[in-house]
Amino acid sequence: MKSFHIYTLGCKLNFSESSAIAKNLADEGYERVNFEDGADVYVINTCSVTDHADRKCKKVVAQAKKHNPDAFIAIVGCYAQLKPEEIARIQGVDVVLGAAEKFNISSYLLQGHPETPLVRNGNIKDVKDYTPAFSSGDRTRTFLKVQDGCDYFCTFCTIPLARGKSRNASVEETVQKAREAVAGGAKEIVLTGVNIGDFGQSTGETFFELVKALDREVDVPRFRISSIEPNLLSDEIIAYCAQSSKFVPHFHIPLQSGNNDILKKMRRKYERELYAERVSSIRRLMPDACIGVDVITGFPSEGEEEFLDTYRFINELDVSYLHVFTYSERSNTGALKIKGKVPVSIRKDRTNMLRILSEKKRRAFYDSQLGKTWKVLFEAENDGEWMHGFTENYLKVKMPYDPLYINEIREARMLEQDSEGVMTVRLTNREDIPESIAARMADA
Repeated sequence: MKSFHIYTLGCKLNFSESSAIAKNLADEGYERVNFEDGADVYVINTCSVTDHADRKCKKVVAQAKKHNPDAFIAIVGCYAQLKPEEIARIQGVDVVLGAAEKFNISSYLLQGHPETPLVRNGNIKDVKDYTPAFSSGDRTRTFLKVQDGCDYFCTFCTIPLARGKSRNASVEETVQKAREAVAGGAKEIVLTGVNIGDFGQSTGETFFELVKALDREVDVPRFRISSIEPNLLSDEIIAYCAQSSKFVPHFHIPLQSGNNDILKKMRRKYERELYAERVSSIRRLMPDACIGVDVITGFPSEGEEEFLDTYRFINELDVSYLHVFTYSERSNTGALKIKGKVPVSIRKDRTNMLRILSEKKRRAFYDSQLGKTWKVLFEAENDGEWMHGFTENYLKVKMPYDPLYINEIREARMLEQDSEGVMTVRLTNREDIPESIAARMADA
């Protein structure tokens, strides 16, 4: 039996699709092994959003070849769709598969090592098929792909060029996939995609209809919405999640800039006033909700005034943390035509300022939860002494390790933040605590 390993770079969507590819290979008789075990086949699922995609890809290929010099190397994902010829020049690569070809990888493996790397990536405009997927291997949480592609064409983004138009399976089919994830042991399902709020473009349905169907028809303790555009996060979705016993109080909402002129140049579909309204609506209905923000620094024409406008806007928002990205030029994007290039050193300085602000926001949010009681889903991650988990509102917590709690949900009181910002907790039901860790918990 031949063996394989899939190495995934990038987003939650990539992880869900890697699991789908892995299932296809397993069904074909391949055995999944660890990276260092010298697999016969290495599949590298790439990302184009992160910087230095080429460098990361080269490094993984080199490490794979070190473990097995005769390994078959296949590169798939967004980077493979956007720059296949560039990847084909990496020493050791056998095949490069684009968006439409990556789920048919086994047919290329049968051909063995080609004399020169095979490149198979069709025109992204012709990619219309949708392949459902959900991550597996981590029984605690699973990333459920509910949508792919994007029709927005923001001027900084290559995703529409890498993944094509917005498309999805039906509500009914997506519900069935969620049930399969639950049957595999998942206690939390994270809804993921490129632009999940745009769900329904290919089926005449809506994301709100999907939310309601999942809530009604899937027997799982938790659903989490991974990231949703502010113009697509309607008041009715917010209100529904507020009263749901399954959809958790956690929203990640891309902002990208707090300056309306920059938002317009980015070709975003909202102004900052709408964003502030969405945050206000969430806070009114879910005071303890965790709210995350995406923001880009150094976009072309972002002067000091525009950046400080963004900084002040975010500083005044009642949000919980930031994901800060330093703008980098992308081929074939509209931003390249915008005058006013920001020096890289200034971009990095602005990124550091916002990351400091993010840490202040995050610590303030955690402090606001001290003494409160939440349900924690504990994960397998541990350092021998502590185990970790997440509350409904996305607080990362820890308590003394006990394997009996892996993939279990338990009510716990928030005690204090440690030096790394992780919340120490104590279970509220003392009868539920094994004697082996009760003494350590008393001292935690």
